[in-house]
Amino acid sequence: MRAPFRLIGGVLVATLLTQITACGSIFYPDRRGQIDGKIDPAIAALDAVGLLFYIIPGLIAFAVDFATGAIYFEPGRTAQVAPEKLKEAIGVDGKVDNHKLQTILETELGRSFPLDDPRLIQHKGSAQQLAMFGLQPAA
Repeated sequence: MRAPFRLIGGVLVATLLTQITACGSIFYPDRRGQIDGKIDPAIAALDAVGLLFYIIPGLIAFAVDFATGAIYFEPGRTAQVAPEKLKEAIGVDGKVDNHKLQTILETELGRSFPLDDPRLIQHKGSAQQLAMFGLQPAA
């Protein structure tokens, strides 16, 4: 009878230790040492899963990630695409083809963007911005 209790105790200790170490510190050790920034929602959600199982380890996971700074996005990471490559996504009528733009962004940045999402907010550019990129405004 002692063996099952030891097995259950070992599994419980292993589970608690994995929750205490915090997800951001495990997945992104290079982010440690940051003071502030934009919070990574994926890491915050994974830390919140710890709250569902055990309150104390979940709170400790959040505390460790905030204290080490591993919950924040890396500072200064930006993604840029040359304007010449983006010209391919603009049609002859001056409108942007979202499908072409999405394929350009996927090939250049290696990430997919949901440009067909109805919640996407599109802003119109000015004639000066178009002229800066060598484009003619269409009325």
